[in-house]
Amino acid sequence: MAGLMNFSKSPRWTRRQALWMMTGAIAGAGLHACAKPPEAPTAQSSAPTTAGGVAPASIGITTWIGNTPLHIAQEKGFFKDLGLDLTIKVFDTVAQGFPAFISGQINALAPVTSEAVTLASKGMDFKVVTVEDTSLGADVVLARNSIQSIKDFKGKKIAVELGGIGHFFLLQILAEAGLTGKDVTLINTPPDAAAAAFQAGKVEIAYSYSPFSDQAIAAQKDGRVIYSSKQMPTAIADLYIFSSAFAQANPKTVAAFVEGNLKGVEFLKSNREEGLKIGAAKLKIKPEELDQQLKGIQIPDRATNIAMLGDPKSNQYLLKPMTQLAAFLKDQGQIQTVPDLAKVLEPQYVTAMK
Repeated sequence: MAGLMNFSKSPRWTRRQALWMMTGAIAGAGLHACAKPPEAPTAQSSAPTTAGGVAPASIGITTWIGNTPLHIAQEKGFFKDLGLDLTIKVFDTVAQGFPAFISGQINALAPVTSEAVTLASKGMDFKVVTVEDTSLGADVVLARNSIQSIKDFKGKKIAVELGGIGHFFLLQILAEAGLTGKDVTLINTPPDAAAAAFQAGKVEIAYSYSPFSDQAIAAQKDGRVIYSSKQMPTAIADLYIFSSAFAQANPKTVAAFVEGNLKGVEFLKSNREEGLKIGAAKLKIKPEELDQQLKGIQIPDRATNIAMLGDPKSNQYLLKPMTQLAAFLKDQGQIQTVPDLAKVLEPQYVTAMK
């Protein structure tokens, strides 16, 4: 497996930050030295509450389409109606928010599943209180028309960001076809540059996601999507997590966050034009662009959240794929131990909603 090339002179870091950089961010925050047990309150876990028992809260997010309902809820006053004064802090990457989350400067974060697994493996105590989105075709592997199947990847060069979520997605795809990373040559390339390289004919196979992959396929006729996250719907999910200390001290605050965000989900369904305008303004894109990009993800409603967080009989239940991901990350040397993720998923807030 090789990572000798990089098609991007100035790579654009995304919400799917490379895990080796996340590990550095965690280490820099001194998690091993100062991790607190759930009952140890941070400065913000004891924040003053309102008359309804709802304390102010802060969350770190990135510029990502899955946060559209969150922006809607903030803009339409859904959180305020529930007594929640929510501060939203936007980071370039989730990893940039790790130190603030670990130290208690912010109470919540919006990581991808692999990032959440990495945090848990390092001893960070948190709860997944609601699922932001799951990738439902937004993440793709592009291939030339002459490549008939995943098995034909053997011996080929593939552009993918090493250590990123796409890397692990690709290795899972290869495993389905009986291949491993040793059967291919991986070229270290960020998703935007990977799509551009595929479009320019520099590589035969590339991992990327919308809108970069859409642009590449539109311009390059000798190519198609050979595999997408629609075929592995629980492989990539974005989550909203709260520190356990804050959640334990302020359950009504977390409940207000979950309810407010899900009100944003419902508003996007029933008032799509206005919802798209709100989300697009935050993302600095056109509403029609956001509308198109949202087709590549699923934004779970309350019922789906209940299934994903609290129903072991559902094929949408996240514990199995997250545990498999943790084992995979350990095998890849990205984490040292497989954490008990059953303690991380917390369905009580979505199930308690009326």
